[in-house]
Amino acid sequence: MSNVLLRIVDLKYAYGDRIAVKGISFDLHPGEVFGLLGPNGAGKTTTISCISGHLKQYTGQMTLAGNPYSPHQKGDHRRFMGLVPQEIAIYETLTAEENLVLFAKLCGVPGDKIKSTADRMLAFAGLTERKNDLVKKFSGGMKRRLNLVCGIVHSPPLVLMDEPTVGVDPQSRNHLFDSIMKMREQNTAILYTTHYMEEAERLCDRIAIMNEGAIMAIGTAQELKQLANAPNGTLENAFLQLTGRSLRDES
Repeated sequence: MSNVLLRIVDLKYAYGDRIAVKGISFDLHPGEVFGLLGPNGAGKTTTISCISGHLKQYTGQMTLAGNPYSPHQKGDHRRFMGLVPQEIAIYETLTAEENLVLFAKLCGVPGDKIKSTADRMLAFAGLTERKNDLVKKFSGGMKRRLNLVCGIVHSPPLVLMDEPTVGVDPQSRNHLFDSIMKMREQNTAILYTTHYMEEAERLCDRIAIMNEGAIMAIGTAQELKQLANAPNGTLENAFLQLTGRSLRDES
């Protein structure tokens, strides 16, 4: 994968005196699932928020397909990106179909394609039969699946996923995995944060392990195990070797 879709160079972000992201750099390629692993407070969500344009006062450079990328300054840049946030960001007093129609309009899907796009995304999420039900009646897994397709309704080349499987049942979790693999096959680049080691090993082509705002290592799961001198061990053992075993609390 020699071509680069997203390039991050020396990205830094601070909340007052606390530096949350300390000059990280990485590339993301089309058709790649790139994982960000790290303990609480490692800087994963802050990194996602800078790339999505929700945080503005970062330093460093970002390019998308070789062009300067400034989603916090230029709204049209955001249409190249889809965001599936950690917190479910859909409207519970609307139906599944109404949510998708709304997000399609907000993301610039042409008017004559909104209905067909909503139908396609409902099928992708396995929610066609529930499209007229209010979201507040949905299970947690159904909401997560709808949250995913609302974030990708405009078929962006880059998708940012921040812990998208938190609190879902095994069936919905497996459906989300299948959806991610289908997006990968369609050449979508996916930046994926998770606390679940088995998810990262199953889904991610490469993984960056973050700790205290810095990237400690980047590689395949097997390369990270070898780096941590545990080639026959688990990714969790490699993770603990690289980040330490002390408890972390959200701050």
